[in-house]
Amino acid sequence: MANIEARLAELGIEIPAAAIPKAAKIETYLIYNGTLRVSGQLPAIDGDIKYIGHVGREQSLEAGQAAARLSALNVLAQAKHALDGDLDRIERVLNLRGFVATIEGFDQVAQVVNGASELMHDIFGELGKHTRTAVGVNSMPYNVTVEIEALFALKK
Repeated sequence: MANIEARLAELGIEIPAAAIPKAAKIETYLIYNGTLRVSGQLPAIDGDIKYIGHVGREQSLEAGQAAARLSALNVLAQAKHALDGDLDRIERVLNLRGFVATIEGFDQVAQVVNGASELMHDIFGELGKHTRTAVGVNSMPYNVTVEIEALFALKK
């Protein structure tokens, strides 16, 4: 069993199937110059969005963190698909970007996106440490709570 697959099993984490984009004719991932960039992923399971609305109104901080974690799992689903099922080809998590639907004045956006960051660290250990952007917004596609995108360095 591969290292990352063993770690996922140890943590009891199952990577979902990679979703097909709904809205645009975009690439869900792009491999270029030794990196893998995964487009923003939503908090959905089998195409069913699980977290709708704004943190601070329809969703709690904890629900926002769960939405970020689920979105990050979908990032990993795209990465696994891009890498022919081999997440061990990831050398390092370089960057995460998190977008969070929030009410005006909500100042815990970084704590929401921690749901995604902590997942990467749990799975990849020290190689899961990354740079990050966490942005609160007033409108999201399909009224989702969170969207997460990622950049990974790949092994040569």
